[in-house]
Amino acid sequence: MYSHILVPTDGSPASDAAIEHAIDLAEQYDATLHALYVVDGAAYATLEAGAEVVVDALESEGEEATQRVADAAGSAGVSCETVVTTGTAYRSIRNYVDENDIDMIVMGTHGRKGLDRYLLGSVTERVVRTSDVPVLTVRQPSDE
Repeated sequence: MYSHILVPTDGSPASDAAIEHAIDLAEQYDATLHALYVVDGAAYATLEAGAEVVVDALESEGEEATQRVADAAGSAGVSCETVVTTGTAYRSIRNYVDENDIDMIVMGTHGRKGLDRYLLGSVTERVVRTSDVPVLTVRQPSDE
């Protein structure tokens, strides 16, 4: 049913919860897992000095985050491809889905409510609303 499963990651605990589910699904369906990290360079384009340093740091963070996914997948015997790209997160995710024949997306959600959700927006919510493939959302475990 699923041959290619995408798990976008930002290195957060919400992403970690989604990664566990994505690996489990990839293992069940003998699917290739794709770990994607998106650097939104536009958010730092207005910095007069240092924007390149910030983007480089985020790209390094992305390499580490996707490598953690690859390591966890490898331990489970799951094939994994890693990609760090730049762009608007939800658009980059949609483009990756289209360009790589992704069958399913597994994404973490922070579970924000109220004003925080409105002000910060939600990449996961945009992907859910615009995706042509199924999206499994995994809520970050509560600290309570």
